[in-house]
Amino acid sequence: MSFGPLVDTDWLSGHLGQPDLRLVDCRWKLGEPGAGRAAYLAGHIPGAAFVDLDTDLSDPPGERGRHPLPRRERLEAAACSAGISAGTRVVAYDESGEGGAARLWWLLRHFGHDAVAVLDGGAAAWRATGGELVPGEESQPPGDFTAVERDADTATAEEIESGGPLTLIDARAPDRYAGRAEPVDPKAGHIPGARNAPFAELAPGGRYLPPDQLRGRLEDAGAGDEFVAYCGSGVSACTVVLAAELAGKRARLYPGSWSEWCARGGEVESGPD
Repeated sequence: MSFGPLVDTDWLSGHLGQPDLRLVDCRWKLGEPGAGRAAYLAGHIPGAAFVDLDTDLSDPPGERGRHPLPRRERLEAAACSAGISAGTRVVAYDESGEGGAARLWWLLRHFGHDAVAVLDGGAAAWRATGGELVPGEESQPPGDFTAVERDADTATAEEIESGGPLTLIDARAPDRYAGRAEPVDPKAGHIPGARNAPFAELAPGGRYLPPDQLRGRLEDAGAGDEFVAYCGSGVSACTVVLAAELAGKRARLYPGSWSEWCARGGEVESGPD
């Protein structure tokens, strides 16, 4: 199996411990700060460092949304503490596709580091194959990663508001997209004109569908060769961006996503029922 954007548990078990490989635990739970670190301390894949989605992979919440993109310095510090350097291959994992691993995958590429992959199926897949877990904290020698931000892989609220020829794909669950439920943000519904491709259906249980199936799911949702993905706060939409790459498409991320859109007072559309 070639490296990236996915690796499976067989690949990881065969490469674990190689000096140029860094493993990063990105587990988290929405609305439960500290849950990811607790899971890491209870048991993680040997050699893994931990990064916190709320504090390492995001700036503090505010007008830019609930999980704004981290400033360059924040991401750089987190990557270096995880032992990441310019020549490092990185494998990110979460529990079973909640979005933390895809978020790190996207962020590292956004900040100039392309040698990164997501563990297909996450920690759950590792355990299912009898993979070892070790408790406690592990540290890596500090890396020398230097972040250089790219600007062609994102879309802004202003661009979306301008009404240009963008295809928008909403990665949230159907009930949130349709406005039937909204457990987190102050408004229910979706950005006008957006179509729905739930991230959990593209990677059920954290395992990505085959490329041809991903392509079919995205095209059924109205996605062409290029589109913009968003979700609640710019986390689970990274799963859709990764799925697009596997399917041979190009997706940009709207980082602020629905949480920023609500904060800006953006127009809201509901349905279908």
